[in-house]
Amino acid sequence: MRRRRMGTAVVLLAMAGAGMARAQQDAALPMAPSAVVAALPASRDLSFAGRAQALPAIQFAGGVSVETAGPGALPLSLDDAISRALKQNLQVLLANQSERAVRGQISTVLYYLLPNLRATGYTNAEEIDLAALGFKPASLAEFGFAPGSIATIVKVDTTAAQLSADQVLFNLPDFYLYAAARKAADVVNKNTMNTREGVVEAVGTQYLAALADEAQIANAQALVTADEEVLRQATLSHDAGVGINIDVLRARVQLQSEQQALVTAQNTFAKDKIALNRLLGLPAEQELTLTDTVPYADLAEMTLDETKALAYQQRKDLLELEAQLEVATRSHKAVKYERMPSLGFNGYYGVLGETHGNYHGVFAAQGVLKIPIFEEGRFRGESEVAAAQEIALRHQIDSLQVTIDEQIRSSRLDVESSAELVKVARSNVDLAAQALSDTRDRYAAGVDDNLPVVEAQAALASAQSQLIATEFQFNQAKLALARNTGVVETEYRQYLGR
Repeated sequence: MRRRRMGTAVVLLAMAGAGMARAQQDAALPMAPSAVVAALPASRDLSFAGRAQALPAIQFAGGVSVETAGPGALPLSLDDAISRALKQNLQVLLANQSERAVRGQISTVLYYLLPNLRATGYTNAEEIDLAALGFKPASLAEFGFAPGSIATIVKVDTTAAQLSADQVLFNLPDFYLYAAARKAADVVNKNTMNTREGVVEAVGTQYLAALADEAQIANAQALVTADEEVLRQATLSHDAGVGINIDVLRARVQLQSEQQALVTAQNTFAKDKIALNRLLGLPAEQELTLTDTVPYADLAEMTLDETKALAYQQRKDLLELEAQLEVATRSHKAVKYERMPSLGFNGYYGVLGETHGNYHGVFAAQGVLKIPIFEEGRFRGESEVAAAQEIALRHQIDSLQVTIDEQIRSSRLDVESSAELVKVARSNVDLAAQALSDTRDRYAAGVDDNLPVVEAQAALASAQSQLIATEFQFNQAKLALARNTGVVETEYRQYLGR
């Protein structure tokens, strides 16, 4: 019974731990994914892992280290960011420790199933008062012993050494509980992989957001420079008596508007880098230099059926539920076979004798057959609980498969629409740039005032900002599809076109 309780405890620990960790990540798993599937290679190059620059760290007891901010800015590529997060993100670290705890519990269960051998030895010296125990020497007179020939105070000095063993020879419930406990390790492993994928998506999205912020800053800075030139020309024209003051005012208002946009973009970039530091387990004050550029590439499209088939094979949350179902099935079998007899053995062999005298071998061997008789009520109750767990898990699996279908369909729509938005945004930028060039020529030729120039400049700023936003949306959609397909950790490069 002790073994059975241990096995059940491990199974419940694994399933509960996985459920708690999954609940923490439900927010990270997109409810309505986005993106399309590329032709996925069988493997990928992981040579970048661990290549990131090391930072000074403070060491704590138990092997825990916390990095501190290093001097200067830390060069960081997307690959380096993901590699760091998979080593230092708190969710990943906690998932790894949960997996380690379950492995330890499984080892404990295995201990109870293996032969238990113990070696013991002792030496004992004691003095016994036989009279105090009720012995009367006179009672031996009828056997021919003189009343004073037997001492009532006896000294005993013995030494013994024994090797004892006990082993369950046949117990099907124990076997199935151990099998369930081993499968529980697969449950927490899939949970850890699911956690890693959530972290990869979060880091990738945050890195892309920071790249978009940089692009917005560069765009705003270029517009500020252009507006400064417009203001300079308007001021010169006004001072020369060929321009009007309203042109100067318009140019100054437009310049200040772009300066405000630049400050806003810089602030957003700084906050997004702090958020990225948090995901990477870095100090908030650590400066970063993003070494990658905004990726853009069309995604090789797979059919809907191929995408769903890939997701059913790779989604770690689905695989985790399937592993939990296997655990519940084996636990149910363990309950079913509790009605069967169990057979065990225990015994010992050793030597026993006076400490300074002769020793002689001693042993005991015992076979134990246990047959449950009046426990049917408990068996039926446990069987109902196990059956309910199985049915609940099957419902969850069916529901998740429907959710995956919904997410894949939404993802494909998101990627297709965002790809079209990028094409339209690029066309708008080209048209706005051409319109601005034409209005500047007319203004330089004195045909018109600078109002059309200011309006064209604002239109170009809006078009460029929209292009940056749609490119980020497209890359985010592709990352989300990789996540929903279950391959974001291994295939994010292919999905982003890097």
